[in-house]
Amino acid sequence: MTAELVRGQNHPLNRTRLEIRVSVGGPVVAGATLCDDEGGVLGTEWVAHPGAPCLPGLEVPRQAAPDHRLALDLAALPDPVGRVHVLLALPPGADGPVHFGALPAPFLALSGPDGTELASYTVTGLDAESAVVALELYRRQGVWKVRAVGQGYAGGLVALLADQGLPQAAQLAAAIHEAVARPAAPVPPHTSGAARLRTGATDNATAPPGPGAGPADTRPATPRAGAGASQPPAAPSPPPPVRRTRPEAARPEPARPEPAPSEQVRTAGPTDPAPAGEPPHPAARTEPPGGGPIDYTHRGRTTDIPPPPAPPGPPARPGEPAGPVAGDATGWSLEERLYNQVWGMFEDLARSASAYRSAVDFADSRREQELDKALSDPRSRIGGAGDKAREAARAKYTDLVGRARAVLDRDLDQLTAEAAVVEPALPAACASWDNPVWHAYRVPLEAPMALRLGDLHLPEGDPLRIPMLVRLPLERGLWIDSGRGSDGAATAPDGERLKRLALDSAVGHTARLLAVHPPGDFAVHLIDAAGAGAAALAPLVDAGVLAAPVARGGTGVARTLGQLTRRVDLVQMALRSEAVDSLPSDIDTAQHLLIVNDFPHGFDDRAVTQLRYLADEGPDVGVHLMMVADRDDATAYGPLLDPLWRSLLRLTPVPDAHLADPWVGHTWTYEPPRIPAGSAILSEVLAQVAAGRRAWDR
Repeated sequence: MTAELVRGQNHPLNRTRLEIRVSVGGPVVAGATLCDDEGGVLGTEWVAHPGAPCLPGLEVPRQAAPDHRLALDLAALPDPVGRVHVLLALPPGADGPVHFGALPAPFLALSGPDGTELASYTVTGLDAESAVVALELYRRQGVWKVRAVGQGYAGGLVALLADQGLPQAAQLAAAIHEAVARPAAPVPPHTSGAARLRTGATDNATAPPGPGAGPADTRPATPRAGAGASQPPAAPSPPPPVRRTRPEAARPEPARPEPAPSEQVRTAGPTDPAPAGEPPHPAARTEPPGGGPIDYTHRGRTTDIPPPPAPPGPPARPGEPAGPVAGDATGWSLEERLYNQVWGMFEDLARSASAYRSAVDFADSRREQELDKALSDPRSRIGGAGDKAREAARAKYTDLVGRARAVLDRDLDQLTAEAAVVEPALPAACASWDNPVWHAYRVPLEAPMALRLGDLHLPEGDPLRIPMLVRLPLERGLWIDSGRGSDGAATAPDGERLKRLALDSAVGHTARLLAVHPPGDFAVHLIDAAGAGAAALAPLVDAGVLAAPVARGGTGVARTLGQLTRRVDLVQMALRSEAVDSLPSDIDTAQHLLIVNDFPHGFDDRAVTQLRYLADEGPDVGVHLMMVADRDDATAYGPLLDPLWRSLLRLTPVPDAHLADPWVGHTWTYEPPRIPAGSAILSEVLAQVAAGRRAWDR
């Protein structure tokens, strides 16, 4: 679980190779100083900055930008180095804010080379400062740790460097600003692990960590917390955070020291390099030259549609927008900004609900303490004194809960207004089936960055729904549970009805996956050993979008599993030996999805082993699993299949409170996507997918 640091807090690091992501919302200069064990800089040559971005074990960006990535290898640092300070400074000039108080609070996140986030820190409380020492990485008794510093300097970079003990601070600061003013050299785009099969690239051919380069195959790590037998499985974890400030939605964090009164941590996906031909998106919230109101309109969008009405609640502050704006988040493209905004809404709702629950718990415990204190004297238990004490305790409880509810309602109003503008703007991959974007569907030319699997909500947040988005390609397989969920038998449909709903959900998820991928980039295989799902699976079969006929009986199960297992083995060997071009002609580079219905009917021990192998090894080489099954039906195998179930993301065909996020520990209610009753949108989309496949095969 990621450690969210506050000023002065430290956290041990279990990795030596690190990536530090910085997000500010406006152009800043990022650098670092290498210091001895006492914190003294060893000289100007030990300062990594845009003019000298590379030092042993350290590389920093070469230009000022709203988002940065710093690469650090603690094991490769020279022997005298015992501390590393991460610095941020605003570039001089009239093109942007001159102090950090005009920008969203800087956000920094440390992650390993595999993208696993280790710690994060939001630098709050900055005002007139134009330079800040954000983080300190230091070695203590052979163990490296990170400390949240947040020391700002109103005197800018000169004052910061002078405080670091550099006598040539003014000259060095001038050299840094001069380097920032020079044009940036182009940086080759990063090749992700998901694209290696198509490009023939290997791990050794990917761009090294550095300015503008993304982490190797960065995927949002799906939280494992809650996956054990005593807790519900975990919902997809929000990817690494990005900052967005929204003072009207500020709230305290439960059991965390000193939350900032006007800051809010927002989560979002990792920021990739800008696609070729597309300029980086400027910060959505920057102060214009000379002051004045902030322009929240997207600079690449032209529309005559008036802005939405302001949400209920307190009036907007000077410089704040009259209402929420779709795409108001950090990202290179509108799709990425919308994705980040949705995850920000998810975190906002989680934080608001957590603050409300904490307030109610506090009010309840305070009421009990006051009653115990008032009634501890036997003489106060009779007469009017006891009644007055009880009434006073109840009044305080009601007041505290009422104030907490008012804050929650204010936040819910803001989020509801934001959802009202975000939902219609979502692309097809992230839109609900009743979104008009599906009626304008055309076969895409490239795969999206994320996919919608349903909606999430909390009891305190009804009727607000947050889209449940996962990054593509899928990191885990899907398990559509056809058994009874946690809501109990009283509210769940009967067994046969649940199985049909589970198959309908599987068909909907599969149709969406096919629709959002270009022709030839996604292939679907179907195992229905007993033919029990023929009616529900007919839309896929009739549309002709399957890669092969439906596998039936034990022979069909063995043949399909054998083909996909062979593909996984060959692709793994080709990637390890850097010989992707030598793959047999029958092994394509498409993503493959295997749908298994009515498991474990028709599976023997060998088939079960192959299925587990595909679930564990398949996603890394483009083979994904979707099971439609009731876990209780597989009890005859004993604990053999427990690892299989735990490796899959469980989804239900009916609303069910079973997804747990490890951030604040909420149990979220999952609602599957529904195709509107009487709508022919599914068949229309599948027909276009099939037509696109036929045209591509010619």
